[in-house]
Amino acid sequence: MTKIKADPDAQEAQPEASSGERTYHELLVNLNPIAQPLASRRLTRKLYKCIKKAVKLKQIRRGVKEVQKFVNKGEKGIMILAGDTLPVEVYCHLPVMCEDRNLPYIYIPSKTDLGAAAGSKRPTCVIMVKPHEEYQEAYEECLQEVHALPQSM
Repeated sequence: MTKIKADPDAQEAQPEASSGERTYHELLVNLNPIAQPLASRRLTRKLYKCIKKAVKLKQIRRGVKEVQKFVNKGEKGIMILAGDTLPVEVYCHLPVMCEDRNLPYIYIPSKTDLGAAAGSKRPTCVIMVKPHEEYQEAYEECLQEVHALPQSM
């Protein structure tokens, strides 16, 4: 049993391929048909940053059950939904609830990345970011861009 020496050029190319990060366009392949309005790559990054700031101050609601409960209680914020959640019946009622209460909502391509932005190892299909004065500037910027996108019918 001898070891086979690998080509030194192949070792340099391998870390790039095994980084685990998928590009934005690769994530778009797994989207649900209801994932509209979809955040652009730039807006997705801004939303992740806003989520990370909100997590530090405990200003997020995570998961369908918790988000639904607090939306029914009248809590305000930006609802961020993962576009690759299957089956869609798990959370397809949430955009309707948002439209009824005039809450902004947006889809992003990956539930794994959404969970990671919230500081969790588990994928998360929906997060609600509540406004707070500590990250008000980032929140307002995201809110304006979400309102600028056309809502689905």
